[in-house]
Amino acid sequence: MSRLVSVAPVVPERSYPQEQITAMLLDLVSPVGGLAPDRRALMQRLHRNSGVSRRSLALPLEEYAPLGGFTEANDAFLRVGVELGERAVRTALDQVGLSPADVDVVLSTTVTGVAAPSLDARLVGPLGLRPDVKRIPVFGLGCVAGVAGLARLHDHLQGHPDDVAVLLSVELCSLTVQRDDTSTANLVASGLFGDGASAVVLLGERRAAALGLDGPRVVATRSRFYPDTAGVMGWDVGGTGFRIVLSASVADVVEAHLADDVKGFLAGEGLDRADVERWVAHPGGPKVLDAVQRALDLPDGALDRSWASLAERGNLSSSSVLHVLDAHLADPPPAGERAVMLAMGPGFCAELVLLEW
Repeated sequence: MSRLVSVAPVVPERSYPQEQITAMLLDLVSPVGGLAPDRRALMQRLHRNSGVSRRSLALPLEEYAPLGGFTEANDAFLRVGVELGERAVRTALDQVGLSPADVDVVLSTTVTGVAAPSLDARLVGPLGLRPDVKRIPVFGLGCVAGVAGLARLHDHLQGHPDDVAVLLSVELCSLTVQRDDTSTANLVASGLFGDGASAVVLLGERRAAALGLDGPRVVATRSRFYPDTAGVMGWDVGGTGFRIVLSASVADVVEAHLADDVKGFLAGEGLDRADVERWVAHPGGPKVLDAVQRALDLPDGALDRSWASLAERGNLSSSSVLHVLDAHLADPPPAGERAVMLAMGPGFCAELVLLEW
């Protein structure tokens, strides 16, 4: 089995109260003639009810209005994304005494910018990764990619037990807000999503033993794709960049399917929900977290770390669940305890990972 030995969540240096960001966006998300009073009131109400108290942003607030369009926004994504990605990977490796030259495979994921060469390729030189490092850039999984990335690296390490693997997630959601889109979906997204990155170090079983590094084992993974749900979440990609697709039915899909999915996943390991002490849930938003708690019949407080991450940083797409994971690792449970990581994303789909300390 692979072992998860380090997590390094990072955010941009600029952090703002939600009210300050809302004030900026009220003028930014505005058609010719200004945002209608009812839509302004709706945006303010949606932002207040988002569960978000603060967010870190890729750029200073005053630099969003002058952005000329998708090209300039994507240029900012590349510049800031490389900076955050390098910081996250270095920190994650330093925490366990490894160097970039030790890394055998990197899986990078984002859904908030386009890069060719990909972000991981742009980090080979600055980080000092080996020329023979295996790279797996992933685009399009969105919020689910933090858990999916861990699962796919676990798959690799099952067949390469001497390898060191790094998962890198970089999401700069603020650069995707559409200025001419006054739809409820865009107004919700403008108040919910923040900017951040995360890096995770996983080791193959033999490499972990040789280095004497400890951490939760990845016991099992499960992917779940829901047919006929393509319109639930994603992007419409056009001349202005990424236009959010976000249906009000996200929470309904979670409630309809998650309980059976988790039950079947755990049953495959001879377990049930009572055997899981911790739940590392992607903080998709208040409605999603409430749906997860109801669907899994979790006790009060089970998702406190997810709620705290949402309040402190917003929804960071694929990076969010890794920030929540770091909070759990900072307070490790006794040996033998288990956790389920879970996230949902475009497709519509879900990913589950079972960890054991």
